[in-house]
This record gives sequence, structure tokens and C-alpha cells, in this order.
Amino acid sequence: MMNLKTDYKSIIKETSILTVAVAIIAAAVYFFLVPSHASVSSISGLGIVLSNFIPLPLSAITMILNVVLLIIGFFTCGREFGVKTVYTSVMLPLFLGVFERIFSDFGSMTNSQELDVLCYILVVSVGLSILFNRNASSGGLDIVAKIMNKYLHMDLGKAMSLSGMCVALSAALVYDKKTVVLSVLGTYFNGLVLDHFIFDHNIKRRVCIITKKEEELRQFIIHDLHSGATIYESIGAYNMEKRNEIITIVDKGEYQKLMNYMNREDPKAFITVYTVSDMRYQPKR
Repeated sequence: MMNLKTDYKSIIKETSILTVAVAIIAAAVYFFLVPSHASVSSISGLGIVLSNFIPLPLSAITMILNVVLLIIGFFTCGREFGVKTVYTSVMLPLFLGVFERIFSDFGSMTNSQELDVLCYILVVSVGLSILFNRNASSGGLDIVAKIMNKYLHMDLGKAMSLSGMCVALSAALVYDKKTVVLSVLGTYFNGLVLDHFIFDHNIKRRVCIITKKEEELRQFIIHDLHSGATIYESIGAYNMEKRNEIITIVDKGEYQKLMNYMNREDPKAFITVYTVSDMRYQPKR
């Protein structure tokens, strides 16, 4: 019974996070991408172009395009990714439909095409990074990017830029050269910003410490940080003295706690720090 309650809580929490992320993406599309007329790295951008030829609202076009790619993503990226993306793919056009009804005569917030594209890139990258970090996507080109990331081992940002470039170039069918250039540049920078948000979220630090309070530090890492550590024997080159070096991998919050602890307990400890963005465990065979 307790496990069932815990599962319900985790499902509600996960659904809430996905809903907020989709709302952010939908707001970026409707309030910034639509007024700019640019076609930046999203199926919604392609929908904006197609809305000039197809007598359907943007929300309906987005839904149709998403369904096709959704079927592909469900079978190529796993059940969890598929289920979450089904939910976000349904919610995105719903949010767009709500915005269309409430803000039917909405124009540009910035009165500048360039600023609209810039705002879109910054806002949508927040939403997309949340989804990708939860093993989900907003559907459409995100699914294409996820497939490229999984099978071609490309960074998600680069995959988004590459898959979105064709969509960006489709703006040439409808808009002027300036809009096409903005679409292409926006697609490229959207990939860069997305990678920044994703890797900044996942980034960890490898901290190597030589201290006289070795046992106290080991206890602090295990019981206070709830992290692991590895201990190596090291030999100082100056006096050939043997000391133990403690190495641990921590996130941003844990790193701050660890540094505060060391400054308080042993300010003279020897500490080196390395940035770690890719950690893999290879099981024994």
C-alpha cells in the first residue's frame, strides 16, 4: 500500500514537471516564434510555414505532424520515452489552442523580429532541457533529435540543429531572405543554448583531496553528502611521504557543501577539481 502511494506521488510529480515544461515550450512558440514568422528548429516552426498553405489552425497542424513522428519515436527510443512523449505531444497543441483562444489577436511583444527569435531560443531551451533530462520530448523534431542522439551518439543540441535546419530552410517558401537567415541562425544557436542547459544540469565535479583529517572527510562524504569515494595511496615528490588521496564525484550543491566543510575543518588541505560531463559504468562480463 505504501509503495502504491509512493508510485502515485512520483507519477503526479513527473506529470507536473512535464506539464510545466510543455507550457514553457508552448508559450515560447506562440508568444515569440509565431510573431517572428521564423521557422526555428521545431515542428511548430514547420507548422507555421504550412499554415500558409493548409486551411487549419496551428494547433491542428502541429498535432498531425506530431502523430507521425510519435509512432516512430515510440518504437525506437523505448516505452518510457514513448509514453512521456505521447503526453507532451498531446499537451503542446492543447496549450497552443488555449493561447489561440485567449490571445487571439496577439502581436509581437518586442516589435522586433530579431528579439522575438532570441527570446524564443532562450525560453524554449529551458522547456526542452527539462524534457530531455526527464527522458522525454515535446514530440516532432525533438523525437528526430533523440533518435540521432541514441543511434548516432550526437549531442542533443547538435542533433536539434541538424534536424531543424531543413525546417528552417522551409521558411524560404513563404517569407523573405531576412526571415530565412534568422530561421537558420536561430536553429543553430538554439542547439548551442540547448546543449548549455542540458550539460550545465548534468555537469559534475571530480574532487581530489589530500588532508590530515582523512577519516573525518570520508565519514562526511558518505554520511553527510550521501556520496561515494575512492581512496588512492599517493607519494609526495618532495619528501617521498606517503599520503592517501580521497577522490569523489559531486554535483554543484554537494561541491559547495564539501568546500565549506574543507575550509572549516582543514583549510590547508591540497585540493584539485576537474569538471566531469560524461560518466559511464562498464559492467563486468
